[in-house]
Amino acid sequence: MIQALTLRELVEALRASAGVDDGVELDGEILDVPFEDLGYDSLALFETVGSIERRLGVSMPDETVAEARTPRILLEMINGRASTLRALSLIHI
Repeated sequence: MIQALTLRELVEALRASAGVDDGVELDGEILDVPFEDLGYDSLALFETVGSIERRLGVSMPDETVAEARTPRILLEMINGRASTLRALSLIHI
């Protein structure tokens, strides 16, 4: 079953996929900090989202990176998609 992604897991995915810029603190309150301010551009986010998709077994729309300007928004989008897939897997036709 697809589980919800946590902020800690998102940070781990960001670090693994795109690294961390010097002077950027990802362990604090970053939910509403724009990815740009955290040192992540769209390419880094595409790589991160791709790794999360493979890990969770979900497919996110291409617009995800453009629309997810902060970790909170990205988590909401990913977890919303995962929740929908969980609900669909419970429906037996």
